[in-house]
Amino acid sequence: MKVVNASSSSPHFSIYSSKPPHSTTTCFLASMNVKSSPLFSIHFSLHSQRNQSLLLWNSHKRVILKSSCSAKAASVEVGNSSISTGTAEDDVLKALSQIIDPDFGTDIVTCGFVKDLQINEALGEVSFRLELTTPACPIKDVFEQKANEVVAILPWVKNVNVTMSAQPAKPLFADQLPAGLQTISNIVAVSSCKGGVGKSTVAVNLAYTLADMGARVGIFDADVYGPSLPTMVSPENRILEMNPEKKTIIPTEYMGVKLVSFGFAGQGRAIMRGPMVSGVINQLLTTTEWGELDYLVIDMPPGTGDIQLTLCQIVPLTAAVIVTTPQKLSFIDVAKGVRMFSKLKVPCVAVVENMCHFDADGKRYYPFGRGSGSQVVQQFGIPHLFDLPIRPTLSASGDSGMPEVVADPQGDVSRIFQELGVCVVQQCAKIRQQVSTAVTYDKSIKAIKVKVPDSDEEFFLHPATVRRNDRSAQSVDEWSGEQKLQYTDVPEDIQPEEIRPMGNYAVSITWPDGFSQIAPYDQLQTLERLVGVS
Repeated sequence: MKVVNASSSSPHFSIYSSKPPHSTTTCFLASMNVKSSPLFSIHFSLHSQRNQSLLLWNSHKRVILKSSCSAKAASVEVGNSSISTGTAEDDVLKALSQIIDPDFGTDIVTCGFVKDLQINEALGEVSFRLELTTPACPIKDVFEQKANEVVAILPWVKNVNVTMSAQPAKPLFADQLPAGLQTISNIVAVSSCKGGVGKSTVAVNLAYTLADMGARVGIFDADVYGPSLPTMVSPENRILEMNPEKKTIIPTEYMGVKLVSFGFAGQGRAIMRGPMVSGVINQLLTTTEWGELDYLVIDMPPGTGDIQLTLCQIVPLTAAVIVTTPQKLSFIDVAKGVRMFSKLKVPCVAVVENMCHFDADGKRYYPFGRGSGSQVVQQFGIPHLFDLPIRPTLSASGDSGMPEVVADPQGDVSRIFQELGVCVVQQCAKIRQQVSTAVTYDKSIKAIKVKVPDSDEEFFLHPATVRRNDRSAQSVDEWSGEQKLQYTDVPEDIQPEEIRPMGNYAVSITWPDGFSQIAPYDQLQTLERLVGVS
């Protein structure tokens, strides 16, 4: 690589490949306006297609069967159409409603998993598709087995054909996101808020574990000052490329997982001020052609400053995984990160305590003490704790460019990451369900129902009350605080046209006059409630 115009007196520097411009392998040109713009632009050739191969890993978990079931309604939505249920259809749906999703606590018919139901009663043939929330569902094989069993028991059934699929990858509110993020179902931050505790190791191995479970996965290395991804994985193409027509970044790949890191931008480590770094991260993350992903794992940089806040604001983080080590000092820094995620309404679903112990001479030793991870769990109520041992192979595999879960998929470390992967899949599914049903409108009683995630409380609000309490600049003067929206401006019988989630903290409510109101959960919990409504 050659560097030109890199003197301290020049506001620009450019990097280009030493290969001729017509080279079809890699032609890279990057430019950055250091003084006038926090963003940088990358221009390079079309990315050649890579073969994607995902290893499948299945975990078995108990699926609950109902002992008795009530009959379903006379009309059940199956696939994209509504069919009238006769005896045969009712028998099949009633049988399938015995299968309870252990994460949602609801039967698979009510969850909407049953699609494309087709019945030939004369031949005794039944076929249907189970569309799960994620292809990485750890009990998809159990679902398939139980579905076959409960339907085959019906006396008139001779043949059952069950196919498995997953819902298309997309967030709950895709239209409000940058184009590059609109087909990503879950974004998981792996954070430590302290350097040197193995955060990148956890992020990379978690990502490849999720891919091993059948999910479509990407990794975003958000550490511009010291990117780790180029060391921990070994993609054939180590330079990011750009779609010249769309001006979007095409991620590189390694073993079916999509990768983006500043280290793959031909720049090495960045030397720049904080606001500029935030712009670089924003552009790298939001202009990348991620495609359809079930999980995007973000390897967060250490700290709780501008970069972390920028990431939390520009992307809808589904959940966070916290990485710590046994030392007390690590706990102090991690606690800051947990509080940051709490304020930003990002649920922390698991704690990984790295470098916990090692075994020698038949004994287990704890060289760095004990208790940091369990202290995080107890103090902040995070439900799951995973302990990683001190293993030379874990460090060596990261340095060699092949993650440990890929190098030794049957080892003890891989087993721990498989348990972490199952936890992340299950918790993300729960969070998505809670967010999607947190605020809904019940037309039968003309009331807005609120059940905030992580709360057992359910209450109802009058739509006019919600609309009158809008706190945006259109309703309240930002300078004087004067109320511009008057009580009589809102009809008593107003009804919302649409309610959509806005991350884990608020909903967007569209009203008949075209106004889109952002209503945070915290505000909704303070409003006057309807009494005697259920």
